[in-house]
Amino acid sequence: MKALSGLDGAFLHLETPETPMHVGSLHLFDLPPGYRGDFHANIKRQMKSRIHLAPVFTRKLAPMPLQFANPVWVEDDRVDLDHHVHRVTLPHPGTHAQLEDCAGRLHSELLDRSRPLWRLYVFDGLESGQAAYYIKVHHAVLDGQAGVLLAQALFDVTAKARQLPHGSGAQGEHPGLAALAAAALKHDAGQYIKLLRHLPDVVKTLAGLFRAAPGEVKGRLGQNFSFGPKTPLNVAVTGERGFAAVSIPIATLKALAQAHDAKLNDIVLALCGGALRRYLARHGGLPKKPLIASMPISLRKPGNTDFTTQATLSLVNLNTHIADPLKRLRAIRDAAGAVKALAQRANSLIPTDFPSIGVPWVLHALASLYGRSSVASAMPPIANVVISNVAGPQVPLYAAGARMATYWPLSIVEHGLGLNITVMSYAGAMGFGFTTARAAVPDARELSAALLEALDELVARSRPAAKKKTAPGKSSSRAAGSTARARPAG
Repeated sequence: MKALSGLDGAFLHLETPETPMHVGSLHLFDLPPGYRGDFHANIKRQMKSRIHLAPVFTRKLAPMPLQFANPVWVEDDRVDLDHHVHRVTLPHPGTHAQLEDCAGRLHSELLDRSRPLWRLYVFDGLESGQAAYYIKVHHAVLDGQAGVLLAQALFDVTAKARQLPHGSGAQGEHPGLAALAAAALKHDAGQYIKLLRHLPDVVKTLAGLFRAAPGEVKGRLGQNFSFGPKTPLNVAVTGERGFAAVSIPIATLKALAQAHDAKLNDIVLALCGGALRRYLARHGGLPKKPLIASMPISLRKPGNTDFTTQATLSLVNLNTHIADPLKRLRAIRDAAGAVKALAQRANSLIPTDFPSIGVPWVLHALASLYGRSSVASAMPPIANVVISNVAGPQVPLYAAGARMATYWPLSIVEHGLGLNITVMSYAGAMGFGFTTARAAVPDARELSAALLEALDELVARSRPAAKKKTAPGKSSSRAAGSTARARPAG
């Protein structure tokens, strides 16, 4: 048995039919020349040989008596791959838009908690001649960085599959009620002891954080910690999901970052802000007050390979009230830098585990009440959108001999937060995934199109700045001037 952390348990208890709490990814694969195999059958065979490589595939939940505390993970020795790996044939003509819509529908469906919390869908019938698959895993099992670790088990770095040791197979666990209750009490006792032991250090460090911050940093932080404006994105949601995806060459984004003395993440935030400005201008008007983004920050230490959630949320002002894209980028750069500095100082204070007895009842009741009431639509939003940037593998990956062409992430939307933009870098491209609640965003492809418009605008306005940054005798920032895109939506 393995206890869930308090944070992982929260993702379970906050889940409702309207707010599924799984994350996922959608991939296109370039099949080898002359390929005549069955990609679905090959993927299923590969999963069977690798299921022992990651506990995600074999762990399932053992609920506590009366749900009085977090469940625990137990090993399932009878994983049914017929349930977990499905074939999906797209209707003719099998367009990119049809693939996005199908991924959105699949992302709407809850995972079966009586089984390991993952499913994989292999698509055929694409007009491009490629294969594709979508995989989803419950957020109680992993976060974005753990998803990158999972990719190491799923994929190869060459077309030839690597040799793997034979797995011994998971040993099934069937703990009784007494063992489950004892596990909950032991976990909570340990957490209370840890909290009491570290409480003096926490209070001392928190008291010094803002005192130690320079006045300029305090001013930058202040603009992040305010309510966002009310927008069509910030309403109570239903369970229907939409999805759109687009990839942009990393070289283009890095050239923009270099031209403006910014981080790659600053460019990502600026492009998202520009896309939201365009979208909202066409849907109810752009608010005068700037939009606030909730941005996950990883707490994972180097070398940590645990399959669990190790992240916290911060708030960043997107400065969408600024029309000029360069001035907006500079404002975002300052705001994001201040938040990151604070997060680094407070990293050791942010808990990802805490006592859980009684928590399932409270969180589930609050989630149900919040969804049924009009609170999400009435109160001012703390954040308007979730934007997450995950560093993924930078070498091409392969599955069943086929080269992965795209890595597009799907994530979670909530009541009051009807849009999640998650970005994953992969093999020279940044894959932007727009996960939407259809109640908030009826057509997610409007957002991916707006993102490309924002890119074109920023590139066009950056050419003089990029030229100034170019050293004598070296070529100009052609990457920044290029609007070449990998796999645009539509």
